[in-house]
Amino acid sequence: MSVHLNPYLSFQGTAREAMTHYQRILGGELQMMTFAEFGQTEPEIADLIMHATLSTSEGLTLMGADSPPGMEHRPGNTVTVILHGEDEATLRDYWAGLSEGSTVNVALEPQMWGDIYGQCTDRFGIIWQVDIGTEAAGTQEPAGAAGQAG
Repeated sequence: MSVHLNPYLSFQGTAREAMTHYQRILGGELQMMTFAEFGQTEPEIADLIMHATLSTSEGLTLMGADSPPGMEHRPGNTVTVILHGEDEATLRDYWAGLSEGSTVNVALEPQMWGDIYGQCTDRFGIIWQVDIGTEAAGTQEPAGAAGQAG
């Protein structure tokens, strides 16, 4: 039996759009289920996403859902999603898609610890970090692993 840890994102009526956007960038298979599919047919929530999972062949998993009416939705900066590794071309492609139309908080460029790093807040309010490890960085932690940037 294995255990997995992955981000679960909360949206306010934009889960379908956001998860489809992330699939265009990251690739993979996207499964989405609405509240109606689980018997919640009230018009205000029927078409909202109750659960979505995006899984890629690289082992990335991203989950998300719309917050139904009555459930507090409080976007913030206490959690970010970080993509990191040494595949520079793939990570730069992810950055290009994620940063398009976003607020770039830190430009994707070489940093003092030796990696190429960037951070942006996308149009859905999700903070993304991309950290491209370099040989000069050795085994250092990605920027977001030790503490919250932002």
